[in-house]
Amino acid sequence: MQSFDMIAIVVVVLGLVFAGVHIAIALGITAVLGIYLMLGDIEIVRTFVANTAYEALRDYVFAVIPLFMLMGDFLAKCGAARDLYTLAHRFSRWLPAQLAVATILSNALFAFVTGVSIAAAAAFSRIAYPEMMRYGYQRGFALGCVAGSACLGMLIPPSVLMIVWAVLTEISIGKLFLAGVIPGMLTAGGMIAYVVIATIVNPELAGGRRRVSAAAVPPGADVASPAMSAPESEEPLGRVLGSTGLVVLLVLGVLSAIWFGVCTPTEGAGVGAVGALVLALIKGITWREVWQVILSVGRTSGPLLLLLFCAQLYSRVLSMTGFTEAAKLFLVGTGLGQWGVLLVMVAIWFVLGCLIDSISIILLTVPIFAPIAVQLGFDPVAFAIIGILAVECGLLTPPFGLLVFTVKAAISDASVPLSEIFIGAMPYWVVLLLVIVAIAIFPQIATFLPNLGMKAG
Repeated sequence: MQSFDMIAIVVVVLGLVFAGVHIAIALGITAVLGIYLMLGDIEIVRTFVANTAYEALRDYVFAVIPLFMLMGDFLAKCGAARDLYTLAHRFSRWLPAQLAVATILSNALFAFVTGVSIAAAAAFSRIAYPEMMRYGYQRGFALGCVAGSACLGMLIPPSVLMIVWAVLTEISIGKLFLAGVIPGMLTAGGMIAYVVIATIVNPELAGGRRRVSAAAVPPGADVASPAMSAPESEEPLGRVLGSTGLVVLLVLGVLSAIWFGVCTPTEGAGVGAVGALVLALIKGITWREVWQVILSVGRTSGPLLLLLFCAQLYSRVLSMTGFTEAAKLFLVGTGLGQWGVLLVMVAIWFVLGCLIDSISIILLTVPIFAPIAVQLGFDPVAFAIIGILAVECGLLTPPFGLLVFTVKAAISDASVPLSEIFIGAMPYWVVLLLVIVAIAIFPQIATFLPNLGMKAG
């Protein structure tokens, strides 16, 4: 009977998800069904669900999600994305394909602000893509740069995926934030290396001879003709630094306070949300816009908290049926070994990334994969970063890469086929894959900073 229970709760949840049922409802229904199959008493089912809901949603750490979302939305609302892009553009002029490099750098910096890949893809589709097109960049190269570099949003802290993973596995949020720093920098560096090398080999990707000197035209200025060479007035560097410096200092201050144990992640997120509100008000955001941001975060974080509750309920049911142990024994029994099992997990993440959103993937797979990985000898922190990177790869994988669809929708250009964006984003997919391989072989890439923080503490 127990084997039937194990098979039923997996088949039902996958069937509901692929049938289009919302992931929270699918997890909830499956969990209730699993409890009933095991215990056969609807009153026990009701009590079990009520107790899990109470324990999950009263947890102090759950406030981290809406508070970090508030911080990110306030900063994004007051023009942080454009300010960061302008600053990155000013400091990357000496490199080939400077606008593509600026897009990657500003995506990395914007990740510190929002921690959401979709937000980055939507923002820079409207900011960076028009600039690259005016400078004569090849369309696929420009679109691929926007979609590919948006993946940094979920890898560089504060990342929503990291928070969800930490809640599900009971890993320290601060430790997971630290673990994402070096892999994030490595990924951004790999992406920059690609665009620089690609444009050296083929200058036409970045406009070639048609490209206007970046020193001559500031972002946002009209480019009347390729022959234009008269310098345009630029915003003073001091003003650009001042505009972005406070944003960066706020985010780094909050993250540093969490990393060094000055405050908990929830307290740090609260301070960050208040600081972001003050900065947004200084930059001219209206109280009506403040209210709109609060409502938007409520609409986003409310369902996410419900998702987390349903995921915890589903995770408990998986443990009760013994599915996790059975899955471990099955995977070990295949003779694939530690690396073979990891390869299977990554392949599953890739496939799911083509079909459903990243948070749903984490909720479906982490309760099963994380315990297996730990028992097979993987460091839980390094495995978390590998998992997040693999899920991000899925967001760029055809035929349903969510980031590609986001970029397509944001540019509002019917003449751009999805295939062109997918092809342009493939080199960034390869960079993500290489970082996954690097962390699998050298887990210290992810664990060095968390371990350093523990020693310092």
